Amino acid sequence: MPEQLNPFDHNYFLGYINQVYPDSVRVHFPSSVLLNKFIFSGEEFNGGLVGNYVTIEGENHGFLGKILELSLPEKERLELSEKAFKNKEFHPTGKIEILLSFDYFDPEKVQKGLNTFPNIGSKVFVSSAGFIQKYFKKFGVKDSEKIPPLFDFGTLTSNNKTSIQVSQQALFGRHCAIIGTTGGGKSWTVSKCLEEIIKNKGKAIILDATGEYASFDGKAKVATPCIVGVDSFFHYTNLSVDDIFVMLRPGGQVQAPKLMEAIKSLKIVKLLPAKVDGTTIIYDGAKSLYTIQLTSTSENILIKNGTIHKESESRRPFNRVYYRFIEEIESVNADFEIDKLPHQLVKECVYEIDKHNTHKWGGTNDIHYNNCTSLILRTNSYIHNPLFKAVFGIGKSKTDTTELTIRIKEFLESDQSVLRIGFEKVGYDFQAREILANAIGKYLLLKARSDAFKSKPIVLFVDEAHQYLNKSVRDEYFEAIQLSAYDQIAKEGRKYGLFLALATQMPRDIPVGTLSQMGTFIVHRLINPKDKEAIENACSTANRNSLVYLPVLGEGEAILMGVDFPMPIVLKVNIPTIPPNSETPRF
Repeated sequence: MPEQLNPFDHNYFLGYINQVYPDSVRVHFPSSVLLNKFIFSGEEFNGGLVGNYVTIEGENHGFLGKILELSLPEKERLELSEKAFKNKEFHPTGKIEILLSFDYFDPEKVQKGLNTFPNIGSKVFVSSAGFIQKYFKKFGVKDSEKIPPLFDFGTLTSNNKTSIQVSQQALFGRHCAIIGTTGGGKSWTVSKCLEEIIKNKGKAIILDATGEYASFDGKAKVATPCIVGVDSFFHYTNLSVDDIFVMLRPGGQVQAPKLMEAIKSLKIVKLLPAKVDGTTIIYDGAKSLYTIQLTSTSENILIKNGTIHKESESRRPFNRVYYRFIEEIESVNADFEIDKLPHQLVKECVYEIDKHNTHKWGGTNDIHYNNCTSLILRTNSYIHNPLFKAVFGIGKSKTDTTELTIRIKEFLESDQSVLRIGFEKVGYDFQAREILANAIGKYLLLKARSDAFKSKPIVLFVDEAHQYLNKSVRDEYFEAIQLSAYDQIAKEGRKYGLFLALATQMPRDIPVGTLSQMGTFIVHRLINPKDKEAIENACSTANRNSLVYLPVLGEGEAILMGVDFPMPIVLKVNIPTIPPNSETPRF
């Protein structure tokens, strides 16, 4: 191997292995002088610092490890003084965590698991920057693949001269979680990732909870932002019927069935004009009647002011239209005039069968009407609420150029790299944020399932993910419905080319199923034991030796670990050239 990458150069020698454990070894340093700072070939080394990387020379394999602790034998500790330290040699010992092994005959090939161990007496050397760097680039890359786009991500905390380049595939190929308490550098890491995606001509959409990534607006390869509720909206017809239920929260006994029937009726109102053929379905504009030709007779559907009247009207033409066009009526999207929903709910409060004519609906059912009054009032309040009107485009056309799904489609077809969807003007009332974020996730997942991202993968960044994930809607009458779009993306998005990057301060609030699907973790400072426990349970490569650093990480420092990283890396993320607007206000 090249001289500058030789991991076992005698100039880097530190000591000898004297104890071997399944995951670590102990090393004896013949002299404390070997731990002093030195410069070799223009590179500065600090051999005796906790956190430094070392290499171990085995019989057929080499090992890369990290110094966890250093100590002096008991006898020498008693003799330690300033004068003795200058004039006398000491013989420290240390503990080294074994991170990975590599084959002498194929040094590019690394093994995460240990099939062999170093022997007693094996030599230990300080690891050079060049030797470590070549492995970082290969993490997550299969032997048959070319090196994918690289991120110039940061530097080692133990040696700020050692830069870390990792592949974009390793970071996002199995989803990514960016975690840390406020002020730890989480937002800067997100900005750095977005910058590197732009540099690599990739694609990313960021759901910006607070507007702190508005600094990207107007930059090269960044699309015009979509500020929901100001210059864009997600049209309610692109919501699923489940989303409408979550929004309106009907009670289970009477309200839910009546709401479902009202939506079905309004879908038929929307559908009928396109189905008039003059023979089977005939429209009489003067009387607002749709005549439905049955097998031996004709009967009418009466529509007034955009709603279907049912009281004492025939049920057969309605059912005939429903079963004939059932696929369109029961489609995922809620394509109907939502402003007519309160009025249609009133029309649904009738007896299912007239006691004098089983082919007709009965008269008004006062019990059902009384039960539905709260739902009718709530629906009327929501559709006239300025927040809902602005966010969900009530009263606007779904073909408006500012509609969010149209803007997303334009972005996907463009050569732009980043689209920011701003939630900063979306209020916190009525769980509008959660419903909107869930709907965007559902839309992107449906596009992914149609193979829209197979040839051009996309990363979906969700900032402040704890605001949207692990959320359900519940009140005293309404059974809880889980908002689960991101859980679905985490489970199946990878194979379709839709990758998640969740940024959150509180990993304990992310669903366990979603967090366990994250293949990569970039963890900044964490103090809460429950947060650390959530990371330990979700990340297979997290161990106590790595997590012990979490409370003492400085600003911008993080531990990078994951499925495609054979070893945890403690690094300082490079400062982004486009920093987020996350400065702490000064007193």
